[in-house]
Amino acid sequence: MSRPIAFFDFDGTITTKDTLLEFIKFSKGTIPFYIGFALNSPWLIAYRLKLISNQKAKERILAWFFHNMPLEAFQRSCDEFAQTSIPALIRPKALHEIRQLQEKGFAVVIVSASPENWLQQWTSGLEVDLIATRLETKQLKDSIRLSGKIQGINCHGQEKVRRIKEAYDLSDFDNIHAYGDTSGDKPMLALAAHSFFKPFR
Repeated sequence: MSRPIAFFDFDGTITTKDTLLEFIKFSKGTIPFYIGFALNSPWLIAYRLKLISNQKAKERILAWFFHNMPLEAFQRSCDEFAQTSIPALIRPKALHEIRQLQEKGFAVVIVSASPENWLQQWTSGLEVDLIATRLETKQLKDSIRLSGKIQGINCHGQEKVRRIKEAYDLSDFDNIHAYGDTSGDKPMLALAAHSFFKPFR
């Protein structure tokens, strides 16, 4: 039997702030955050001018703050962030919409460019599925560490669509909703019979 499904972007759609930025502040401190972004400003300006890709700019920031960090320590920080910080960033109207959809029998999927490491705990608690950016790791003698790069492609733009179709046969669903707030969400919104742009502002 067909079932309805809803795809939600996370940062800016469900949350009031970008969680990558908030996580860096949380895990590294506010002063190192601003110093790091100031020192990497040429890369961020190049991204704004469309001289480099979203992925290259993001990997530059990830490498600056997290290159060679043990995965175990990184995940502990992610779990703490999910418990203590993410709830305060959630838009109440977005949470209400997700719960209403679940009551109506929708499968709900968060599709995010943010790393899955700090989203998994929150999505599991809400009993929704997750498709998100994966971080590359490397095995050293003593531990698994972050490389500072993204595994595969950043879950943004057309990659959101590719990852959705990889995980779901959309012909199995009779009603598709999608929610987003930036141009990077528009390919995902185009999949839906009912799309909502910046719906919870």
